[in-house]
Amino acid sequence: MKRLIVFCLLAILSSCKNQDKTEKQPEKSSQINYSSVKIEPILEDDSLSIRAIEIIGNNLAFAANRGSFGMYNLDNKTWRTNTQTLDSLVPEYRAVAATNTDFFMLSVGSPALLYKTGDSGAMELVYKEDHEKAFYDAMAFWNDREGIAMGDPTDNCISIIITRDGGKTWQKVNCDLLPEVVEGEAAFAASNSNIAIKGDKTWILSGGKTSRVYFSADKGETWEVFNTPLVDGKATTGGYTIDFYDENFGVIMGGDYTNPEGNNGNKAITKDAGRTWKLVAEGQKPGYKSSVHFVPNSGGEKIIATGFSGISISRDSGETWEELSNEGFYTLRFKNDSVAYAAGKGQIAKLTFR
Repeated sequence: MKRLIVFCLLAILSSCKNQDKTEKQPEKSSQINYSSVKIEPILEDDSLSIRAIEIIGNNLAFAANRGSFGMYNLDNKTWRTNTQTLDSLVPEYRAVAATNTDFFMLSVGSPALLYKTGDSGAMELVYKEDHEKAFYDAMAFWNDREGIAMGDPTDNCISIIITRDGGKTWQKVNCDLLPEVVEGEAAFAASNSNIAIKGDKTWILSGGKTSRVYFSADKGETWEVFNTPLVDGKATTGGYTIDFYDENFGVIMGGDYTNPEGNNGNKAITKDAGRTWKLVAEGQKPGYKSSVHFVPNSGGEKIIATGFSGISISRDSGETWEELSNEGFYTLRFKNDSVAYAAGKGQIAKLTFR
């Protein structure tokens, strides 16, 4: 059965070749009012904690705790699920990514395990890191050949691994090529959204006692780092999620998940590609959020943020916010400018904004 399910997963991925991960829409500001959201659960399982989803053509992929992963066909509304373990080890997956031909999932903790769909009919282990401090948080691809994953420091820099051959092999970037971390700086595997990519440009958000943004203009060849004004000083504070609407305009959010109502120093925007950041909606809701995304085709005006306390929207590029729902989700991905999918504790749901 396991081999059959993975073959089906491969077949689904192959059928997605040359399709975009989000539906293409005309480049214009969305006229949708976004005054409410309809939430329709499509997967319910109390044993799962799902922090990583990805839309791949007309399919939705996820990977989660208990070694679980799966694919949902958005057209015929059917699931195919399975588990991937390593001997007696049951990984917890919190990062997923995809190319036009392959699906990838990456576990937290040590050993770090990165799997890809393989021609053999089984998920193939393409990277393993046994360092006791290994803890990877997010993964993304620039194109079908080149991808990146980031994680907590194991030495004096954040962990970055890169593939240049379609995910078949991954190499860890030497700390000599990266900015040195500040004491207590790490990252959060809260929603697989610590990495943002626009063209060749890449931004990585760190958190913890210090929250900074790492920037590469050349697909990870060189790096520089910029400070943020997000709340810091504790292991649970700082940035949790980052998104860019274009190569200049970006948003970061976070806070302190142990103080979810705290709304100071938890949301900021940049208009200069991440070099400087300005706090927005200081002292105003929402508080802690783990996943933030610009609404496609909204001109950068509409932003949706999710967390375990609910779903919030900004209609003015982050300056003010309104709660759309108090139903909590860890992570979210848009399919188009009115439909998204979100995942959290025990469920994945379709969100229709109206």
